[in-house]
Amino acid sequence: MLDGQRHWVTNLANAASLIYNSLLAFPTHFGSGERAVNWCVPKLITHRGSDQAHAKDALLLGPFCGRPACQFIDIETNKARGVCADAFVQQKTVVVRDVHSYPGHIACDGATNSEVVCPLIYNGEHDRVVVGVLDLDCLAVSGFDEEDKLGLESIVELIMRSCDW
Repeated sequence: MLDGQRHWVTNLANAASLIYNSLLAFPTHFGSGERAVNWCVPKLITHRGSDQAHAKDALLLGPFCGRPACQFIDIETNKARGVCADAFVQQKTVVVRDVHSYPGHIACDGATNSEVVCPLIYNGEHDRVVVGVLDLDCLAVSGFDEEDKLGLESIVELIMRSCDW
């Protein structure tokens, strides 16, 4: 699916769809009823504001599968909140077994009960830059575990190597 295509928009759109629909195909774990994955979305860094002097860093909603959601998540120092902002700022994957007990959680879909968010890190020749996050939500409490975290991190590595940033 990523072979021969290097544009990040296309690759992130296809990756979100593939992850979302693949997980739904496993009803025992993620695919039906109260255990269903209900959201898969990349969010990318952008600068909001009418001019560069007043621009604010935020994560911008990317091509996704799930219900309509909030478009921006603040990642500015001392203003960042939520799982996605934390994964971005800390540059590490965050697994949340119960989003309702997570400080500052942003409910893009009120039905979500657990979440895993992996940073999208570009490793260039001379730099390492976090360009966004990949966010997966689940209807079940404790819907994700360490195995899911490791699997998502492997998928993200493949996506990052397959895109021209």
